[in-house]
Amino acid sequence: MSESLHTPEHFLELIRKSKRGKFKVYIGMSAGVGKTYRMLQEAQTLLRNGVDVKIGYIETHDRVETSALLAGLPVIPRRKLFYKGKELEEMDVQAILILRPEVVIIDELAHTNIEGSKNEKRWQDVIEILDAGINVISAVNIQHIESLNDEVKFITSVDVKERVPDSVLTQADEVVNIDLTADELIIRLKEGKIYAPDKIPIALQNFFTPDTILQLRQLALKEVASQVERKVDAQLSKATALKHERFMACISSNEKTAKNIIRKTARLASYYNSKWCVLYVQTPAEAPDKIALDLQRHLINNFKLATELGAEVITISSSKIASTIAEEAGKREITTICIGKPHLNLFKILLSTNVFNQLLNKLSTDTIDLIILSQ
Repeated sequence: MSESLHTPEHFLELIRKSKRGKFKVYIGMSAGVGKTYRMLQEAQTLLRNGVDVKIGYIETHDRVETSALLAGLPVIPRRKLFYKGKELEEMDVQAILILRPEVVIIDELAHTNIEGSKNEKRWQDVIEILDAGINVISAVNIQHIESLNDEVKFITSVDVKERVPDSVLTQADEVVNIDLTADELIIRLKEGKIYAPDKIPIALQNFFTPDTILQLRQLALKEVASQVERKVDAQLSKATALKHERFMACISSNEKTAKNIIRKTARLASYYNSKWCVLYVQTPAEAPDKIALDLQRHLINNFKLATELGAEVITISSSKIASTIAEEAGKREITTICIGKPHLNLFKILLSTNVFNQLLNKLSTDTIDLIILSQ
């Protein structure tokens, strides 16, 4: 997408097209690439153009260049509250809703609010503000996107706890990548523009290695390209649009494998800009009065994850897993079924039944694709 489409003027044009607030998100591969700096630059441009723009929440991390850009920008005071004996600050959502600026800048989209806040996550605050008709510019790092959690953990060996559902990004009217080369980012780190001096050596050995940065950069570029492609596809007429895909993720009660299937199917659905669902066939052995409590807890958590990622969750009680999958796939006009590798419990059950051949025949007859996902 051309640079002109990311200008403040272009965003202003989008603002006036809908009663619901417009949503712009800056994405970066890591801390220090300049997301907050770019948001404040845009805020200054909007202010000079007479737009009622306010800072809802910004985190400069005491970076001199970033802090300087706050000069002259109206800041909505944060609300103060006590938690575990300490005075802490949070974004004042109610004040934003009352003041109703035309545009509000909200940093750190993946932030978890202090316990007792109206919403658990800042992205939920943002959705509430957008629904009130206020336009939002926000930012997030690629490692906080829910469906990329496993890939990020593999790359960095860090299990990122604060995550944003992919469905939040799909609501964005503009997604802009803030890109730097690995060398440029490491230079910024060594110059003290990202972390305090005492943290630099550790960062250089862990997260800020050239290989790690390169892989995260690739993830960020792919994510933004996917979002742009989704927007283009959404604007195509039905006559020129590609065949509409519908995905179904089939999961068992296994926590890790089910989570992996859900996230990978979410990525596929996002790429094709399609609807998708998660199907759990509850066998008599896992009936509510028989299933182990830990498995039941895993299922509930995975159902919540699927919902956050935009899936419809379907639970069917049946002893015939394969035929139930085939029946639900036909009923919902599914084009692709996603399942785990052969060593997974669900696949073993399928292979151990005579119905499995019927499932394959059904998929072949209905031209439904079967994807076996790796772990």
